[in-house]
Amino acid sequence: MMKQNPNQGEESINQTPSQSLAKFWAKKYIQNLENKEAATGEKPWVSAYGKERYEIAEKLMYSMRYTSLQAWQKTEYLIGREIQRHQINPRLIDPWRISEDAFEIYEKALESYAKMIAPQQLARIIGAYLGHIRDKYTSADPRIIGFVALQFHYTGQMLLSEVSSQWEQNQLLAYFKVIDDHLYMPLQRAYDAAASQDYDSPALSVVQTLLPCSTEIASNICQRVIELYPRYLSHSGSLDHPVVKTSSIRDVEMFQVYLWVCVLENNIAAIQQELFPLCVMLYPALKVHWELVRQMINLMGKEFSSRVKPEQRSLFVPYFQALREMFSPEVFPESIDDEMHRTARSMGATL
Repeated sequence: MMKQNPNQGEESINQTPSQSLAKFWAKKYIQNLENKEAATGEKPWVSAYGKERYEIAEKLMYSMRYTSLQAWQKTEYLIGREIQRHQINPRLIDPWRISEDAFEIYEKALESYAKMIAPQQLARIIGAYLGHIRDKYTSADPRIIGFVALQFHYTGQMLLSEVSSQWEQNQLLAYFKVIDDHLYMPLQRAYDAAASQDYDSPALSVVQTLLPCSTEIASNICQRVIELYPRYLSHSGSLDHPVVKTSSIRDVEMFQVYLWVCVLENNIAAIQQELFPLCVMLYPALKVHWELVRQMINLMGKEFSSRVKPEQRSLFVPYFQALREMFSPEVFPESIDDEMHRTARSMGATL
C-alpha cells in the first residue's frame, strides 16, 4: 500500500505519485509557454480574432485526409525499407488505422485551437488517449511507434505549411507539440511507473527534481551540439534550423523520459526494448549520426550531475551507463568526419 506523507496538506496527501509526476510535467509545460510569452510580449495561444481562428481550423479539417495521405507517403519513403531490414511484421503496420488515429487526434487539437483552449488544457484532454494509442502500437512491436510518430509529426508539419500567417503557425505549433511530445515520449508509462512508488521514494524524488528542468536541459545540450558541429546537415537541414532544433530538443527530452521510466521501473527494459531499436530504425534515415547521439548523452550526464545531490546519482547512473554503452563507438564505430569525407569524395569535393 502506498505510504502517505504526514507532513503534507490534505490536497497533497490525496495526490498519488502518478498525479504528482503529471503535475510536474504540466507545470514545466506552462513555464515554457510563459517564458516564450515574456520573451515576445505575446501569449502564444491567444488570437486577436476568434473568427479567423475558426476559419483556419475549418480549412485544415477539410484538407486533413489528403494531408494525412501525404504524411504517410513521406513516412513510407523515409523508413519503409526498415520494415524488411528490421524484420518487422508488415501486417502490424496499418497505414489506414494510423491515419485514422492521426485524424481523430488532430481534429481534437484543431477544435481546441478554434475554441482558444490553451495547449496545456489540450494535454489534459488528449494526454491519456495518446498514451493509449502509444500502448496499442508498442504492445505489438515497440518499433511500430516510429512509423506512428513520424506519421503524426509530418501530418502536423504539412498542416502548418497550409497556414500563411507566421503568427498563426506559431500558435498552432504549441498545440501540435502536445501531440508530438506524448507520442515520442513514454509519458503515460512514466506516470504509471510513478503510481507504484511511495511518496518518499528516492527514485520518485530524483525524477521530480530533474523533470521540471528537462526542456532547459535539452535546450542547453542542443545549443552546445550546434556549436560543436556547425556544418552538420541532417535530413531536414542544419542543426540550427528552427524545425531541426525543435525536433532535437524533443528528442533529448525523449531520452530523458525513457531514462526516468527505467529509474521508476527499476529495470533497463524501456531503453533496451523500445528506445534503442527506435533510434536504430529512425536516425540513419533522418541522417542523425551516432556521434551526435553520443555527444548528447555525455552532455546529458553533465547536466544531471550538476542538478542533483551526490547520493541521488546512484539512482540513475546504472541506466545512464547502459545507455552510453549501447551507443558507444564499439557498437557504432564510424565518426562524423569519416562520413563527411566519404560524402565529399562522392561529390568530387574536398573538405
